[in-house]
Amino acid sequence: MNVPIRRLLAVVLVLFALLVGFTSNWSVFDAAELEAKVENKRPLFEAQQIKRGRILTRDGEVIANSKRTGDDENFQYVRSYPLGSLFGNPIGYSFITQGTSGFERAENATLTGEENEFVSILDQIRGRRRQGSDIVTTLDASAQQLATDQLEATGRPGAVVALEPDTGAVRVMASTPGFDPNRVPEDLDQLNRADPSVLTNRAIQSLYPPGSTFKVVTAAAALDSGAATPDTVLSGASPQTFSGVELANAGGEQFGDIDMRMALTNSVNTYFAQLGEMVGPETLLDYMGRFGFGKDPEVQLPDEQKAASGIFVVDDKRGGFKQVDEGFDIARVAIGQGGEEGEVRASVTQMAEVAAAVANGGELMKPTLVEKVIDPDGRVSDELDPEVQSEVMSEETAAALADMMTSVVAEGTAAGLSVPGATFAGKTGTAEIDIEQDIAQPWFIAFAPVEDPEVAIAVTTDPCAGCFGGEVAGPIATAVMSEILSG
Repeated sequence: MNVPIRRLLAVVLVLFALLVGFTSNWSVFDAAELEAKVENKRPLFEAQQIKRGRILTRDGEVIANSKRTGDDENFQYVRSYPLGSLFGNPIGYSFITQGTSGFERAENATLTGEENEFVSILDQIRGRRRQGSDIVTTLDASAQQLATDQLEATGRPGAVVALEPDTGAVRVMASTPGFDPNRVPEDLDQLNRADPSVLTNRAIQSLYPPGSTFKVVTAAAALDSGAATPDTVLSGASPQTFSGVELANAGGEQFGDIDMRMALTNSVNTYFAQLGEMVGPETLLDYMGRFGFGKDPEVQLPDEQKAASGIFVVDDKRGGFKQVDEGFDIARVAIGQGGEEGEVRASVTQMAEVAAAVANGGELMKPTLVEKVIDPDGRVSDELDPEVQSEVMSEETAAALADMMTSVVAEGTAAGLSVPGATFAGKTGTAEIDIEQDIAQPWFIAFAPVEDPEVAIAVTTDPCAGCFGGEVAGPIATAVMSEILSG
């Protein structure tokens, strides 16, 4: 064989090897990633001829269903959402042209029967079409409705998340304004343009300054690390200087030398700023990580539809914010705010996890939206099996925090709030957005009953003038907790 032919053969072999390599990479190694791409409509076309499993609330209400249209040869299943906008966030939608979002996307394999390929092959041999499994969620329809109504009554966007502390079950994930998934096929462009956004799940995608609700995290770090005890006495005088800038208590209120219980009960900024300096950045970041800060919440929603809480600064190069783990003003971060060096931002889901960890004796359970899975033959193929996400703090620390948070409700910044038939623990938050205009972000986190917690909750709404967390978010939290406890 002469030299030119050998060279040509070598080129052909190289090209053939590249072809095989790229084809194998696409069809084998990157198959799952390609299938998951929103632009890839092939799985959606295939899924339209599969009866997609229903999605239900834990109390039996149908959130999503599939209806067959067309004749026997040319048919497809079309998704419908009987409860309309009530669960638009977080359940999302699934349509052939618009794709999937939310829980519909995250649980697509189960809902289309894809998770058990062996059974699918047998069904094809037997002439049976593949069918998806039903999913019963942990969500409570009546509590979700109440949370939505309460948020809408404020006239501002907001969110509520309620968890079972000992299982991680998400009982409520409400975000307003919401959207009706039934409108998506005709009105997706309009929904995308809505202002304020209706497709954003504010319960888990949006990040807000948590204000004084974050003092629970600071207190946990101080107590559990041994940096302080409930009896640690510090000055509650106002103002005091931290990082060269004066910091005042809410309303300029003055306190003498006080212990941690008194400081949390009255949400004393200057006390917790000092406590933050005692704890230090490294320890605070450690405990933030234990609570779940710094990573996306571990719940069944697409990664791009979740946000990691943390400490952020403005990213001058890329725009937006970037997460930092050094160089921030520890005193102001410790009270749930911050400054140009780094500002705390948290999702409502994250702050519900903070309350849940305290309620559950220091153990943070992995949040879940799945109560059970029922296969097409009516068998329960999977069900909630509580999983510990992290050991946040000792039982002794959690008990001390629960006692302090109970004092907040009994005689502090949340006095006047109540849950019928139950003692509850809570923490208010009023994050300063514009001091001159008296505009703040209202928050409330809580759990009940204190003796045997069944629900932990976090609530916030968009900023308002002259408002406080205990007055705006507190009544929403107590109403939703009461509804869940009465069920």
